Amino acid sequence: MSTIQNICVYCGSSPGTDPRFVKDATTLGGILAASGIGLVYGGGSVGLMGAISSAAIAKGGTVTGVIPDFLSGRERPLAEAQELIVTHDMHERKRIMFERSDAFVALPGGIGTLEELIEQLTWAQLGRHKKPILALNTGGFWDPLCVLLDHMNSLAFIHTAAQVNLLVADRVEDVLPKIREAVRQVPEAEKFMQAGTAEKL
Repeated sequence: MSTIQNICVYCGSSPGTDPRFVKDATTLGGILAASGIGLVYGGGSVGLMGAISSAAIAKGGTVTGVIPDFLSGRERPLAEAQELIVTHDMHERKRIMFERSDAFVALPGGIGTLEELIEQLTWAQLGRHKKPILALNTGGFWDPLCVLLDHMNSLAFIHTAAQVNLLVADRVEDVLPKIREAVRQVPEAEKFMQAGTAEKL
């Protein structure tokens, strides 16, 4: 049976306008720490990134931040993280986050968060990995994306043989149960790309 040691969380470097966004990010950070699951994230100390990482550290969790050098001034790296990896560019950042993680969770965020989520869905659809991908749908944030995916599917742009399997949790408490159920169906060896594949995508 596949295991979950680290979860990559994509989220905004801003807190957003809904207080529930920060509340859920903080709660999820605590849940990961209490469950002995490491957090892999974008490395910043501001916005939802700061909320989830600070909460995980406060509860004794392990945090790995991965941030490109050019974003260090804007997103302010979290000094308390047990491991902080500074990369040359976004491609290296995303590759390391992928390699370090057993599943992916997208919290509310902006274009960057959306792009990271879509990239993982694309890689999974192309058969490059079988790691679970989940959207935490705080306040219905991801509803428009779910509608769009259904629309694409209805028009046969997403083929039946390669369905996009985006898990959705409306409550933060359901994130880990949904991911754990998904990984039970994935043998450990099938989670990963072949060596060098990520660099080519």
